[in-house]
Amino acid sequence: MTTITNVKTMNEVAEYYTSKLSEYGETPRGVDWNGEEGQTLRFEQLCKIIEMTNHFSINDLGCGYGALYDFLDEKYKEFSYSGIDVSEGMVQAAEQRYLNQPKARFVVSNEPDEIADYCVASGIFNVRLGRSNDEWRYYLEATLDMLDRTSRVGFAFNCLTSYSDSDKKRDYLYYADPCVLFDSCKRRYSRNVALLHDYGLYEFTILVRK
Repeated sequence: MTTITNVKTMNEVAEYYTSKLSEYGETPRGVDWNGEEGQTLRFEQLCKIIEMTNHFSINDLGCGYGALYDFLDEKYKEFSYSGIDVSEGMVQAAEQRYLNQPKARFVVSNEPDEIADYCVASGIFNVRLGRSNDEWRYYLEATLDMLDRTSRVGFAFNCLTSYSDSDKKRDYLYYADPCVLFDSCKRRYSRNVALLHDYGLYEFTILVRK
């Protein structure tokens, strides 16, 4: 995530998620989600970007221990998956978990090392670690530019929503305005943009089809 701000931020993010993995293991809570049901629901929204019925490639930015691979493997026969994460501990866990899966590869990095048909990013914009709204918005925009550069067909991402109930909001989390991001994606990346804000979580997903 050095593209966002600096090496210090990247290290802080890596340490945050490595500590979650150490505490909760290879579970949704280990990547800072509440549970498996919500994690699966997020994967369903993100993967609506996939329209190819034959072989496709996908980059998973902020892959954690690689749980998205399992979801994809149940739905699609032919695909290649690259998981990218700044946490070395996460990548090591993913490599061991999918040691015998030739369709999966994992990289310690803040950005994909290859262009893929699709890019997805789940949860990487949520925990701002003391950064201001302006700093985190700059990170978000720079990362969306990266997702655009490294995807051929389209990309998808999610954010906590600014429409969250005020009593549910936390100071260390970032709540994005879905309308602002929808407009930005329409203007910057494609005419074909979808905003999904109807799946029962305090967040939204945006799909950008090129």
